[in-house]
Amino acid sequence: MSPKTEPATIKVAAVQPRLEVGEVERNLRRVSDLVRQAHREHAPDVVLLPEGITSPSAFSAKVRHVPRPVAGDPFELLTGLARDLGCTIGGGFLAKRGADVRGTYVLAEPDGAAHLHDKDQPSLWDNAYCTAGTDDGLFSTAALGAVGTAMGFEFNRSRTARRLRGKVRAVLGGSCWWSYPDWPLVRGWFSRDHQYNLAVARDMPGRLARAVGAPVAIAQHVGEVRSGSPLMPGVPYRTLYVGETQVVERDGTVLARLDYDDGEGYVAAEVVLDDPVPLDPIPNGLWISPVPFSLHAVWHMHNAHGRARYAADKARGAFPWQSWPDEDLPAYVPAPPAPAEASGAAALDGARQRAGATA
Repeated sequence: MSPKTEPATIKVAAVQPRLEVGEVERNLRRVSDLVRQAHREHAPDVVLLPEGITSPSAFSAKVRHVPRPVAGDPFELLTGLARDLGCTIGGGFLAKRGADVRGTYVLAEPDGAAHLHDKDQPSLWDNAYCTAGTDDGLFSTAALGAVGTAMGFEFNRSRTARRLRGKVRAVLGGSCWWSYPDWPLVRGWFSRDHQYNLAVARDMPGRLARAVGAPVAIAQHVGEVRSGSPLMPGVPYRTLYVGETQVVERDGTVLARLDYDDGEGYVAAEVVLDDPVPLDPIPNGLWISPVPFSLHAVWHMHNAHGRARYAADKARGAFPWQSWPDEDLPAYVPAPPAPAEASGAAALDGARQRAGATA
């Protein structure tokens, strides 16, 4: 249990963008606009973006070009927005960390400090473009106190609840939740399992909140996508990013929500930060909310295929990022001593120096 702290009411805004696969610069401009719009309308203490702010997840050759240096443009955007708007900003992207790429979520504080969490296990075809992280995603923030961070399927994994249960005053993060393809031969079966998949995305924030004992906020992607199909060359995978951006109280009550039909936008709600009080037991299995058998089976197959492909592509030098210096940042980058009005470039240089980035 974390030390006793005084309760605090904060407003959390969560952004649900419609982004394009591989269009990194366009996507960063779009999420920046949405964050500023959400801040103007709601004046929140926290604004959350999904993982994949540089590009939503897809099995596509374009994704090879999506990763950016961990202290590069996406990091600078998030930390710059936090300073400019005077609130905490969260967002995730594929980041080169040392000699590998990981799915990294950055929680940037208004004083210039930043906290970084790497997804503990990539999901399905994501394994072809990044590898797993090892940190616990527990942050001690100046603005919010002890918070936890989750990305993607971490929101629905029992081990996420175990590492955060009773330790945090909120769980903040984002996801990119896709669904089943529209293949004609299995459309009836997959249409049914699509509904189960939607139920998982809809229910998991509330279930995680009750298991951890703290409010949960998740930002999701929305829109249609045409991807490739792992292990099936030439077969298109047309599907949806399902939405389900939510702000949820500790008892599972949904305070604000955007589903697929709501499209791109943002919502905001007030939550109470207090000492955590878990309400539900944590399931013994992998998932908090059960997933369809078809998804669980494909999960194992695509995970194995993606890991093998990532290793093979890296061995033959197929990733553009392999020519970059092996720089990294720690899980906590302290606030700079420089004035808040320093330029973005100067602030980024300061972040690298404070973190002791190594070449």
